[in-house]
Formats: sequence, structure tokens, C-alpha cells
Amino acid sequence: MSARIEAATLDDIPQLCELLQVLFAQEREFQPDAARQAAGLREIIEHPDAGQILLLREGGEVVAMVGLLYTVSTARGGRVAMLEDMVVRPGRRGSGAGSALLQAAIAHAQAAGCSRITLLTDQDNETAIRFYRRHGFEVSGMLPLRLHFPQ
Repeated sequence: MSARIEAATLDDIPQLCELLQVLFAQEREFQPDAARQAAGLREIIEHPDAGQILLLREGGEVVAMVGLLYTVSTARGGRVAMLEDMVVRPGRRGSGAGSALLQAAIAHAQAAGCSRITLLTDQDNETAIRFYRRHGFEVSGMLPLRLHFPQ
């Protein structure tokens, strides 16, 4: 069965939420919440100017996903992307699915006029850091800070 990379649709949200459950279960800062994840995915899918969710599909199964969110950087003088929620089903890790999807996301961001992609990963996630560095990402000296509002 051949794999294809495509933009996510609203019909993909249940499988994307499954993947986000896997991702958020391994991250310290985030908790899986299917209703919130579905709402966020819907917001991105319905507003492609805000971002794009790309997925790798084999048959009817979503094997991997990645999100790109767009903003404007005054430092870069234009559009940039934030890469979020990169996840590959555990049984498919090491198969090249993640590399193929990340390369497609990089190409998509460039085609969308972005001059930079930024991403966050846990500082102790050496596997992810090695993966992103193999694809040209560099560790930044910037420190992310967050302010959360009650929901």
C-alpha cells in the first residue's frame, strides 16, 4: 500500500486526535483532551491562512501528522511558521514516515512564503532533537516562556 502526504480534512479529526493523544501523553507540559484537540484542529483546517495540518496516509489510516501555524516576524520581515504537533504512530517510527512528512512540511512552508520554521520540543527529548537536527534545524539560544489564561 502506498503512502501519500496531503492536507488534513475535517473527516480526519478523529484519527488526528488519536495521534495527539500519543504525543501529549509523552510531553510534560500538555495533557490529552480530545475535545480541545478537536476544536484546535477544526480551527486550523477551516482557516488555511492561519496554518496547515499535513498528514501521511496509508489506505484509510493516518500514520503521521504535523501542523504548521503562520505568523509574521519583524526580525525576518515577513511570514514565518511554527511547527507543532509532529507525531508518528509508535509502530511506524523508524520507517521514514516522519522524515517524509517533515520534508513535505518544510517544502510547504517555503511555498507558503515562510522564511523560517520554529519548533519546540522537550529539552530532554534527545531522539526528537537528533531527528530535527538531521533535517537542518538548529538549537536556539531563545528560552520559551508562556502565560496561560484560565479556560
